[in-house]
Amino acid sequence: MLARCGTVNRFLTKQTHSTIRFYAKNTTQDVVVIGGGPGGYVAAIKAAQLGLQTTCVEKRGTLGGTCLNVGCIPSKALLHATHLYHEINDSAKWGIEISGPAKINIEKLMSQKQKAVTGLTSGIEHLFKKNKVEYSKGHGRITGKNEVTVYDANNKEVEKITTKNIIIATGSEPTPLPFIEFDEKVVVSSTGALSLDKIPEKLIVIGGGVIGLEMGSVWSRLGSEVTVIEFLDRITPFEDPEVSKEFQKILSKQGINFMLSKKVVGATKNGDQVTLKLEDSKGGNPTEITANVALVSIGRKPYTADLGLDNVNVKVDNRGRVEVEEHSLKVKGTENIYAIGDVIVGPMLAHKAEDEGIFIAERLAGKEGHINYDCIPSVIYTSPEVAHVGLNESELKEKGVKYNVGKFPMMANSRARTNGDSVGFVKILADSETDRVLGVHIIGPNAGEQIAECVLAMEYGASSEDIGRTCHAHPTLSEAVKEAAMATHSKAIHF
Repeated sequence: MLARCGTVNRFLTKQTHSTIRFYAKNTTQDVVVIGGGPGGYVAAIKAAQLGLQTTCVEKRGTLGGTCLNVGCIPSKALLHATHLYHEINDSAKWGIEISGPAKINIEKLMSQKQKAVTGLTSGIEHLFKKNKVEYSKGHGRITGKNEVTVYDANNKEVEKITTKNIIIATGSEPTPLPFIEFDEKVVVSSTGALSLDKIPEKLIVIGGGVIGLEMGSVWSRLGSEVTVIEFLDRITPFEDPEVSKEFQKILSKQGINFMLSKKVVGATKNGDQVTLKLEDSKGGNPTEITANVALVSIGRKPYTADLGLDNVNVKVDNRGRVEVEEHSLKVKGTENIYAIGDVIVGPMLAHKAEDEGIFIAERLAGKEGHINYDCIPSVIYTSPEVAHVGLNESELKEKGVKYNVGKFPMMANSRARTNGDSVGFVKILADSETDRVLGVHIIGPNAGEQIAECVLAMEYGASSEDIGRTCHAHPTLSEAVKEAAMATHSKAIHF
């Protein structure tokens, strides 16, 4: 897919907000969005803001999709709470004395998590009302080129909508192991891992990616013995190799165990325990491991079941993804159907889906849209956080691109040292001829926030020198980004 679709000036033109009335059953709309997750609800709001009569169809009963209900938001609530728990129990080094270790109340922890979820999901409903977006609760199915029919939980038709355009934004669901089903108690997906009612003595995480490591960190902090099983020879294979190596070293020091180059070939439940059968990734050397809970986090698959794709002759690829045209995100073989987010090729990230939703809404309203797939950041919200944007060293070498490396350790950053949180580093990769920033990789405190200025720099084609010559407040963690930029020319000041 091409890096750019349209122009850069998507938010610089004045937008006209039309007043749109609410519609009864059997209505006609300009746009129907199937799916109320980050991509879908954002697309619906933007379309309505641009004067298009818009309906969003969502079957969950609450808006926000996986991200807000059982994904990004609740996981971050647990990550934050358990980080505080860990910090409190480690507060003696700051001269903060408490009588005995802090205790965790699982019921209150989960209640606070749900409070955050409920507040945000209900907030989207308010935004729909504010922007005059019609919200249809039920399962949306494409029943014709210009028709979406909504069904209730009993598959009874409740609404038929005629529409000029359709946007598929149905997201994804956890991929299970073929030989054992989720029960969300002993064998759990990310959904179950967010709602355990007690701290498991032993937790196995199958998959060393984002979800597995985030949830593994949560329960490890609370006292679980966590073991991560990864098919490949390193965790987070999508990260820069140096970052992955450092990340595993840090997590190992935190008490998380790793079994790399292993595959799960069988599983047996026995009461409140599960036993996994393992082999080397290439076969042989069988072994077993038993735990109270096994979190299966081997990836997610696009959710396109019972969507009515056959009614409009839409095919999916071998991974279940809807195929779209590169420049328009229009579903191949159709004239007015579009797809965004997890159901199409690309990283399964909420912010990627949001940008795609805005892009389509603007195009349908006759404006120029913009997406730069080279500038979509990724963040792992463990402690330390891991964030990157652009290409890593392996990718640059594969492409034959000559580059310079600027690296600055967080231990040399005054704010990180002051906060007692100085693990990790910032690494900037810049073109050796033009000095244009090609990729940035951060492992350390607040990496998810620090990556933002790097995304902005890459979006506007900045050089590493541009970042290095930009004044950063002192003392801040972001000074490490400036120093890394200067280091691409061997001119870091503090290291």
